[in-house]
Amino acid sequence: MSDYVIETRGLTKTYGEQNSVSNLSIHVRKGRIYGLLGRNGAGKTTTMRMLLGLTAPSSGDVKIFGKPLRGNEKGILPRIGSLIESPGFYPNLTGTENLRIFADLRGLKSPKYIKRALEVVDLPYRDKKLFSQYSLGMKQRLAIALAVMHNPELLILDEPINGLDPIGIAEVRDFIRELCNATGKTILLSSHILSEISLLADDIGIIDHGVLLEEESLEELEAKNGKYFRFMVSNAALAANLLQSKLGIQNIQVDSANGLTVRDLRLDTGTAVRLFVDAGLSVSDAHLYEDTLEDYFKQVTGGEGIA
Repeated sequence: MSDYVIETRGLTKTYGEQNSVSNLSIHVRKGRIYGLLGRNGAGKTTTMRMLLGLTAPSSGDVKIFGKPLRGNEKGILPRIGSLIESPGFYPNLTGTENLRIFADLRGLKSPKYIKRALEVVDLPYRDKKLFSQYSLGMKQRLAIALAVMHNPELLILDEPINGLDPIGIAEVRDFIRELCNATGKTILLSSHILSEISLLADDIGIIDHGVLLEEESLEELEAKNGKYFRFMVSNAALAANLLQSKLGIQNIQVDSANGLTVRDLRLDTGTAVRLFVDAGLSVSDAHLYEDTLEDYFKQVTGGEGIA
């Protein structure tokens, strides 16, 4: 049996001559949080709508729980909770009253479903506060309560922290993490906020202009984005040879005629500079740098930051 709760192959959505999503193949593992990271308009929402059967793909395949979505919607979709757009909650009703309306529509007769959902997102049951009086963070938590009310195995959340203030972001982030840890649910979420994805996700897919550029665990990305030395010298190729032959340094990249990047952290900067100078090289820069996820995003998207 596949370890993937969600698996797509060559998923494509075309509007006219424009590809909103192009040849997308993602792999979401059971019991983990997968962060789909990309700028606004990168294709995140379209991808999620295709995963939920709300938008038909132009081509490609979607498998959820090891089965093709197409033809198995009745068996698959009830096992999923989702937040794609803000639900139409009634402003003059309480959170409990709003959830009761949706529970009746779904055939969830017992009040335990509402109680449990509100407990998960840390909102009170039978509170008298109206939805119109909720903060943005509370409104978002109520929307996620609706998504988890029927106790789904998989959650698909589109920009769950979008528009929240820092306190609201922290609240939503903490209980999404707890939801995964405590219940073992699989969660696919999208965001354009790099820092939040790095704090929340176990695995990350980077999407840009509808194309999946990278798909790795957070640990693998962090390993790529570690510390490195950067040298500017009069002859980078000769400098690289000196580091290898004299000091046994590995993982050296000659970036240009004068630029050199070294990711072997055994290197001592002072020793390297003395070695270069003794060999007749001039050194104009020698620094230790540390990449961030933002740096890596710029690298894989061709130098553009994220908005």
